[in-house]
Amino acid sequence: MLVNTHAIVLSKLKYGDNDVIVKCYTRQLGLVSFLLRSVLKSKKGHNKIAYFQLLSQLQIDIVFKNNRNLHTIKETKLHHSYASLHTHVFKSAIVMFLAEVLSNILQEEEQNETLYNYLETALIWLDSQTEYANFHLLFLLKLTKYIGFYPEEENLDSNYFNLLDGIFEIKPTNKYSISGENLNLLKQLLGTKFEALSTIKINGSQRQSFLNMILLYYELHLGFFKTPKSLQILNQVFN
Repeated sequence: MLVNTHAIVLSKLKYGDNDVIVKCYTRQLGLVSFLLRSVLKSKKGHNKIAYFQLLSQLQIDIVFKNNRNLHTIKETKLHHSYASLHTHVFKSAIVMFLAEVLSNILQEEEQNETLYNYLETALIWLDSQTEYANFHLLFLLKLTKYIGFYPEEENLDSNYFNLLDGIFEIKPTNKYSISGENLNLLKQLLGTKFEALSTIKINGSQRQSFLNMILLYYELHLGFFKTPKSLQILNQVFN
């Protein structure tokens, strides 16, 4: 069947000499992978490789068949043209990192329009900003709301947060109970919208520590989650 849908590019992999396998998260179908034949060879056609940069937002016509793992894109158009995400070195590092995280955690072929709307809106917001050093921290925290393990916001005056159970507690109950600067920043971010993110001031060391903590949070709640290879590049760029 032919499906017209919006899509966000999560990854691309060269296949043979001229083909590329692209994985996208789509509004209509969830996670879908495509084989783009001869896309590296031909400059003609409707599926130019330039469209398929990481986290690009596209409008695509899909020839979708339920019994296939790799589908065909009949036509591609840009749904939203970014001004800076792929040209600014710092934003490009964030894009590479978040694309790898999303490609890791979005593994099931199912529609989730609420999640898609969140991704679409957050990326457009990032594209328009000049202050965004903490964007990936808030993005990852808010993302947990859509994949099932957002922190419970009860007992916010407690002195610890239990990463394993996702709850605040008065006393530590296991080795995954955090306190100190990471706890304080977590409490701040829980009540922060992207529009107010510039009010949170932390240094590079604090940013890296919190990021390591939230990646551990993902690992504890998603058994298949792997630390992104692009984390080292992200840390180098921002520190």
